[in-house]
Amino acid sequence: MLILIAGPYRSGTNDDPKLISRNLDNLEAMALPIFKKGHVPIIGEWVALPLMKLAGSQKPGDDIWNEIQYPVAHSILEKCDGILRIPGESKGADQDVKIAIERGLKVYYHIDEIPHA
Repeated sequence: MLILIAGPYRSGTNDDPKLISRNLDNLEAMALPIFKKGHVPIIGEWVALPLMKLAGSQKPGDDIWNEIQYPVAHSILEKCDGILRIPGESKGADQDVKIAIERGLKVYYHIDEIPHA
């Protein structure tokens, strides 16, 4: 399965780069366990961050950031088989889960719920 990892990225950081980086680390910490279960992990920021940089985004929440960040995750969800929602408040991740449910995708809330391939 292709599994989107969703959780806090910018939420709760007040745009502090160190806190944002820590949130990305938390998302990425789930990637290898998903891969070891025989699946392909994806995080929206892996695609969105380089695009935002190339497009000239200067800071989280600017117009370019908003144009790319969430639409990328929503586009990725069109190709995914499931989503892992990690803990933490995040409107974006909650929206990802809502879209996943609407599309009939598997929604996991803990790595142990994901079956081995």
